[in-house]
Amino acid sequence: MNQYDEIYDEQTSLISPQSMKPSPDTLTKLVKRLKALATKLLPVEVDAKSIDDPTSRIITPKVISAFSDAAGDFVEALPYCLLRAHAEFMREAYLDPADFGENSGRAVACEVLARRIIHQSPSEKVTSLMSTRHRHREPNGDISEASSALEIAIDTHCTIFLSSTEAQSVVRALWDGELVQTLTDQDDIQYVSYHESRQAGVWGHMDPSRISVPRYQNFLRIVIWFFFLAVYSQAVREPLERLDPNHTMVDIWEVVLYVMALAFSLEDILRFYKLFKYATYRAFGFWNAVAFITDSILLAAFLLRIAGLYATGDHSSTLRLRSFQVLSFVAPFIWIKLITIFDGYQYVGTMQICVARMLQESGIFFALLSVLGIGFLQGLYALDAADGLSEDPLIIVNVLVQGLLQSPNYDRFSASPVGLALYYLWNVATAIILLNVLISLFSSAYADVVNDAEAEYMTFYAAKTVAMIRAPDSYIYPAPFNLVEFFFVAPFEIFGLQSRLYAKLNRVIMGIIFFVPLTIIALFETSNMTKSWMVNSDDEVDTENPDVLDPVVEGPDADQGSEISKIPFDELVKRFPNTEQSMEATIIKEIKEIRARLEVLTTKVDRLHT
Repeated sequence: MNQYDEIYDEQTSLISPQSMKPSPDTLTKLVKRLKALATKLLPVEVDAKSIDDPTSRIITPKVISAFSDAAGDFVEALPYCLLRAHAEFMREAYLDPADFGENSGRAVACEVLARRIIHQSPSEKVTSLMSTRHRHREPNGDISEASSALEIAIDTHCTIFLSSTEAQSVVRALWDGELVQTLTDQDDIQYVSYHESRQAGVWGHMDPSRISVPRYQNFLRIVIWFFFLAVYSQAVREPLERLDPNHTMVDIWEVVLYVMALAFSLEDILRFYKLFKYATYRAFGFWNAVAFITDSILLAAFLLRIAGLYATGDHSSTLRLRSFQVLSFVAPFIWIKLITIFDGYQYVGTMQICVARMLQESGIFFALLSVLGIGFLQGLYALDAADGLSEDPLIIVNVLVQGLLQSPNYDRFSASPVGLALYYLWNVATAIILLNVLISLFSSAYADVVNDAEAEYMTFYAAKTVAMIRAPDSYIYPAPFNLVEFFFVAPFEIFGLQSRLYAKLNRVIMGIIFFVPLTIIALFETSNMTKSWMVNSDDEVDTENPDVLDPVVEGPDADQGSEISKIPFDELVKRFPNTEQSMEATIIKEIKEIRARLEVLTTKVDRLHT
């Protein structure tokens, strides 16, 4: 049951009616057939850029037609199956590095074909092709979770597919709330239009389900995060406000801070659950690691604070001090997460992608550094212990880190020539070799992102949008309001409350909690109805209407005998080159035409000679 059930019966699904959804076994067979076709199409390694070229000599109209015909009666599942084939080719590429180039090229071909097939489909079927959810048979024999072509493209980072106009139109509609999720009678998710309910007045827009629209979720999270920063700033000042060192009472700012931290932690846990259940481990990125570290530090500070409350004497003061020290340490992570709050803006989003990609590429550097650091640590510790006495190993670790950060302490090893030489070698290896390797990796990652910045950002934007509304969430309670759902609403579902009553309970509670945001949303939507893409859709160029192609002049200009269409539109178009074909394909076509004419001419000459 979903929050849109009450409006679902009054709306028409955007998914086109089809005879029957294919079974998982049928789709698995179709995926294998498409993989076989892609292997025949690209038996050798081919440059990915030549495959993605709009006038590619590989992905030609005949190839697209062949793949379309290969689906038989299941053409509506073709984009899903092609993207599933893309995912399997990429998995095989990583498992078999020897054939990485061949399999990655076939994966790109499948992705490009999925994009071209959707581009050629009627506009009324685009949402259906993108959002219809299917299941397939896993290699271990289990049936997979239901997913759509849009979700698979996000999970496998298909920048070519997600940067298409069709994909972005669906994503933008989801972001603005023009399309909403609903459950069918078979408990399957599909997208339906919300534009009918937009015809009502302000009260008609006071719908609690609108709080789950990604755009409004994003605005609400920005406000909540700034409030959280204000609370954190007050909480870390608590030792200054409470001058009594033996003060053990928890400040109100601390209570609010840790309650909100609990809410954010629950939200992150749900996000991690979605990543590992619906995507792959590769979807776990840098910002997920930042969220995990932030939640862990806040949890550690809270546990130390609680332990300090129950401890006695000097131990209580020590634990209280450690709690605020740990709480202070989390400040950089809280502020850097501002980037993820404002990543809906393209500049900030692109910067976030660059930072995440650069740190991801630095994995090679840290792997080499860790191995090398362990070796030098063991060597310097052994030299220190050679005389039968040894200092704390953390002192040596500190000296090594100082050398890595360009502040070496050579006096520490001045009494030992061998130790000094080893320390010199450590600084040479890190400052000259490894740091330059890191700079090269950062430069390469930055160039990759910047060269394809538009497609990368659109892929990121699609992932952000779908993540906000993706199953298993049916009712969205942004943190910290998710605590209300967790403790006071969810138990009713566990205890077996009827779906209708549970939906009504959620709507009432959400209406009360979010009354102010919903009022603002209703006023915004009623004042911006004419800007809706569903209401105002006359901006596209009509290339079929004769009145547009060959307009007739009327009024005073017609009385003077003036015309626009002196030359018909069809005659003008004949002067254009065929931009759908590559230069090679055009030349081959012309050669075939010349050959056919020569054969006719040769036949006539032979007859005359006879």
